[in-house]
Amino acid sequence: MTEEKALLRMVEALLFAAAEPLDEASLAARLPEGAEVQALLAALGERYAESGVNLVRVAGKWALRTAPDLKFLLERQVTMPRRLSRAAVETLAIIAYNQPVTRAEIEEIRGVGLSRGTLDLLVETGWVRLRGRRRSPGRPATWGTSDEFLEHFGLESVDDLPGLDELKAAGMLQAQPPRAVLAEARAQAASQEEEEDDEDVGDEEDDTLVALDPG
Repeated sequence: MTEEKALLRMVEALLFAAAEPLDEASLAARLPEGAEVQALLAALGERYAESGVNLVRVAGKWALRTAPDLKFLLERQVTMPRRLSRAAVETLAIIAYNQPVTRAEIEEIRGVGLSRGTLDLLVETGWVRLRGRRRSPGRPATWGTSDEFLEHFGLESVDDLPGLDELKAAGMLQAQPPRAVLAEARAQAASQEEEEDDEDVGDEEDDTLVALDPG
């Protein structure tokens, strides 16, 4: 067995056994000194290109995932997806498109108040995280999406999120275009905008549950 094949087997084993995607530094730390991690990943990616499992990059890290065209085979094995209220789905979309964004900015874009429970739920899912604080009066906290969000939706970075033009047309984006988010949130945000026109001003949230799953 050549040295390259031995190293490829090591990388393959590490990725297969990992509970979460691994970055190149983590792989390099586990391989013999001098191993060319990028070259090994490229070779492994070619090997898996036409198989039922692909090597993918998610949030700057690497993982083995079911080939996209075969995901239908696993549908019956998938448990109930995470369920969020419409308000939570719309809030998630706003955060992803406008991050880093403050609570007040989220409320301004939505046109209604944001209950603390909605933001807490998104933090509990692991999809939203505290980004920092603005250098403005009150030092408001800013929020953004996490690596777990990218991993769940199979994205390498927020630059890969779709639908920017559609949400701009729906009036859900600020003047300076941020970044795009998931397809489900596009539809929910557009429909929710129309429904909220009929709600009372003091009605903060719609608790109707909707499934949020990348398909």
